[in-house]
Amino acid sequence: MNDNDIPDIAAAASILAGTIGQIEFARQYTEELLEATPREHWFEKPEGLPTHIAWQVGHLTVSQYGLLMFRMRGRRPEDLTLIPGKFRKAYSRQSVPNSDGTIQPSADELLDRLNRVHELAMTEVEAIEPSVLLEPVDMPYAAYPIKLGAIMFCPMHEQIHAGQIGLVRRALGLSPVR
Repeated sequence: MNDNDIPDIAAAASILAGTIGQIEFARQYTEELLEATPREHWFEKPEGLPTHIAWQVGHLTVSQYGLLMFRMRGRRPEDLTLIPGKFRKAYSRQSVPNSDGTIQPSADELLDRLNRVHELAMTEVEAIEPSVLLEPVDMPYAAYPIKLGAIMFCPMHEQIHAGQIGLVRRALGLSPVR
């Protein structure tokens, strides 16, 4: 990839509009899976699987904050309430899912935080100045090594984890959603 492959501002704004639609589609699917999963199963790791629903939800929360907020505008003081360091460490890429539901947020608290981050992130992404989309960024990103690429990675990442949620659900004996 070279500089000629980077979209101009008008193309970046157009790509962003489509990516916002993909983010909303991915979230809708994740929500369907979560609504069809009884909360009492959220901390169960099915035999042979290294994860559970609660970790997936926490991880999606942290990653959406990272991709759509932190990487776009840096950390703000209010972010420490939204995504405290302890929460970030518990659900980051390198973390290990813990099945003890008494030492982490409840399923309802996780879902509430997931929804709050999504709402705030989408408000910020929809208001982003198109020129910001062209600023360079480190991995992870999709297609372009710019902030637009980080946004583009968000729905792909969510769909990966929606697939994992679907797998955990099936391993718990629950019926498929789609």
